[in-house]
Amino acid sequence: METTTQTFRLGHAADADWETLVRSCLAQIGDVPSGANLGFVYVTDTLDGDLPLIADRLREATGVEHWVGTIGFGVMVGGREYFETPAMVAMLGVLPEDSFCILPTVDTPGDPLPDNVMNWAGRANPVLGIVHADPRNAYIGDILNAITDDTDAFLVGGLTASRGKQAQIADRLTEGGVSGVLFGEDVRVVTGLSQGCSPVGNIHEVTKADENIIAELDGRPALDVFREDIGEVLSRNLERVSGYIYAALPIAGAESVGDPGGDSGDDSAGDAGDYLVRNIVGIDPGNKLVAIGERISAGDRVIFVRRDGPAAAEDLDRMLADVTRRAKGTPKAALYYSCVARGPNLFGPDSDEMKAVQAVLGDDVPLVGFFANGEISKNSLYGYTGVLTLIL
Repeated sequence: METTTQTFRLGHAADADWETLVRSCLAQIGDVPSGANLGFVYVTDTLDGDLPLIADRLREATGVEHWVGTIGFGVMVGGREYFETPAMVAMLGVLPEDSFCILPTVDTPGDPLPDNVMNWAGRANPVLGIVHADPRNAYIGDILNAITDDTDAFLVGGLTASRGKQAQIADRLTEGGVSGVLFGEDVRVVTGLSQGCSPVGNIHEVTKADENIIAELDGRPALDVFREDIGEVLSRNLERVSGYIYAALPIAGAESVGDPGGDSGDDSAGDAGDYLVRNIVGIDPGNKLVAIGERISAGDRVIFVRRDGPAAAEDLDRMLADVTRRAKGTPKAALYYSCVARGPNLFGPDSDEMKAVQAVLGDDVPLVGFFANGEISKNSLYGYTGVLTLIL
């Protein structure tokens, strides 16, 4: 398969050694577009040790100096998903001169960005950053906030997902923090976020909590409220909620980037709007406590949500309709980052998630991405979501 547009081209290959995969991708890319200056490369974690060799070979063969990418449990291209096999996707394209800047690794919150990045940001007015993050770094959220504070860029992307090395490419091999590429105002973009869950009750106020343990919701024992929301059947055997019911933290004023029509809102499922999904990590029936995978305090809000295929498919359709409406035309290229718990685990084994995305964008739009260990949108860390970015 070969997908082309005027300025972006891609290749993908699987089930071979890294050198054969690169040759196949380069053959599909064919003639490099005149002025091509940025590439993306994603590999499955069976190629974790080969990523730097792959990036070097792509750079040498195409003459494109700037590449960014990372490792995923799976990679995606067009309407196809690759898991549990050596696979790679590569996309390169042409962007206006000086319209982007490679972001080298930031591994400590508050560390100043390099002078060349800040000087570029001062003249280019960044609107978006596509970033990859190392899940071993406990301060990723703070690092994302710091990058946004310094650049005003809306950040999207995903956490590296690998059972081996946690490598990233940001012109060179790197790891340990956040890296990627920033786009200036000369690059028109639109982003959207799709949740993989749907609410099962109302939003509650946390009235008593300690660390990650919720004692009271709306002034009542947390477990009593939880049981009411999930219903009688699940309440009979609380062990059944694992992997099906989650806690979600609503985000006030969440938005997506890039709405030429002026409507930047991107409400997600139901009245909860946008929310961060976190695991329920423990239940104490005796004391009627519920523990979640996030620190929480009195005054915070929480809603319980259900994760299933139909809810995820419905919200994916909603997001795709919203993003294409705001794009107002055919994009030059697209990047998609999806949770590893989605894909075949949520949509089925036949690449249905990616088929749905490609069908809406059109077969001629180059589309690549990877299945991540967590997703990034508006400098927040998500789970069980899909994040789509269109380059217009």
